[in-house]
Amino acid sequence: MQLDDVIATTSPDHARIKEAMDRSVRWLDRCIEEHKYPERQNLFCIIQGGLDLELRKQCCEEMVARDTPGIAIGGLSGGEAKEEFCKVVDTCTEILPEHKPRYVMGVGYPEDIVIAVALGADMFDCVWPTRTARFGDAIVSSGTLKLSHKSFADDFSPVEEGCTCTCCRPTDQGGLGLTRAYMHHITAKETVGAHLLTIHNVHYMLTLMGNIRQAIIEDQYPAFLRKFFSDIYGGDKSKFPKWAVGALRGVGVDLLADS
Repeated sequence: MQLDDVIATTSPDHARIKEAMDRSVRWLDRCIEEHKYPERQNLFCIIQGGLDLELRKQCCEEMVARDTPGIAIGGLSGGEAKEEFCKVVDTCTEILPEHKPRYVMGVGYPEDIVIAVALGADMFDCVWPTRTARFGDAIVSSGTLKLSHKSFADDFSPVEEGCTCTCCRPTDQGGLGLTRAYMHHITAKETVGAHLLTIHNVHYMLTLMGNIRQAIIEDQYPAFLRKFFSDIYGGDKSKFPKWAVGALRGVGVDLLADS
């Protein structure tokens, strides 16, 4: 990654946002000049510009002109409204070349990822799956399970039924066969609980990306999105977040339609 100048997404200081964008472009030029191993290291530029869509467009044009192997959209996940997040991602991906990977930095939650993919993003990174594991939280298809809660003390089902991670997979299939009750017991007492939930959570995220990829290949991504949100919100479409419904409608996907 190039070195970039990042400020708070929600900053009201337009002059400082533009300064950070211009500096990031200049720093990219210096990174390209000093890049010693282009044949085995892919340098990604990073789009800045805060929530100002015109600055984002300007930065995209400058960065695309440098022709780096990949392109990152930075400066998000800083407390901005989801609607603003979606506008920035959509604005940038409309300009960025389709044949290069588009990487949205600092994202994120599963809902953010599936929406950003629909808006044209390809790659993501975030500390959340591992950080939330340290609090005893497991990511599952219906949302997040707070396994430290006493309600799981006598729940002897897997962390998620059907999950093939090392923790959930039965012992006769080479896994550990751990239950929610076991994880409840150790999450508040042993650091290994965080390690085990990290394994599960990272596996969930990798599986999610694999399923996203397969749905796109099969031209079934709209149906995938409807099932994804239905699983999280128990089939109640009235609970689907308005920002997600609006963002998807903007790219021709009706989240509220019947599958």
